Amino acid sequence: MKSFYESVGNVIRRVYDCRIDGPAVLDAATDFPSAAIFSRAWENIRDEAMAVARQMHRVPRFHEIMREQTEISANDARDWRMFILKAYGAEFPRNMAACPNLAASVAASPEVLSASISFLAPHKHIPLHRGPFRGVLRYYLVLSMPRAVDGRPAAVLQIAGTEHRLDEGEFLLWDDTFPHEVTNASDEVRTVLLLDVLRHGMPFDMRLLSNLLIFFVRVMVRMRGLS
Repeated sequence: MKSFYESVGNVIRRVYDCRIDGPAVLDAATDFPSAAIFSRAWENIRDEAMAVARQMHRVPRFHEIMREQTEISANDARDWRMFILKAYGAEFPRNMAACPNLAASVAASPEVLSASISFLAPHKHIPLHRGPFRGVLRYYLVLSMPRAVDGRPAAVLQIAGTEHRLDEGEFLLWDDTFPHEVTNASDEVRTVLLLDVLRHGMPFDMRLLSNLLIFFVRVMVRMRGLS
């Protein structure tokens, strides 16, 4: 039986699919000009992420933060940990203070709704899934990437059937309502910055719906005592 979260997500996706058409991967210069702020600061952001990683046991697993993600986060015995600085506008002050360079970049980019550092354990596989909300785009900046035997990036992000192997300092802007999965085929942790960015150029009704959904999620974050 489908979960309530999945059922609601399917309904929301269908509504957006009727009104918004676009590719799986987008041009950051057009759809998220502030991407340059983060890419220029990626080494400082990486250093902050590595400092957080030194106390990895304090970073919660994704399904410990959001139980609705248990199926994709706790699908095996390997960790997917998320250090959240901001979630749909609700800030996590202690985590923001731990990453001042990243926090400053987020503050300089009002279209950034959420910001997290994602730590993917060795040999972790995040199974194929889809995000529910086409009103936001996902920015994915690689901070630490293990290497495969052939020297290529060992962690693969597959979006709509296309593999993306990004190296450290490289980024991608994409629509996470397309089917996607991630595999870390290495013995080391893969670390990336994930941002949720408000999609520009939506029709008025979709802007209104997006604002309502963002408000609802922000309230849920605060009700759960996460921020």
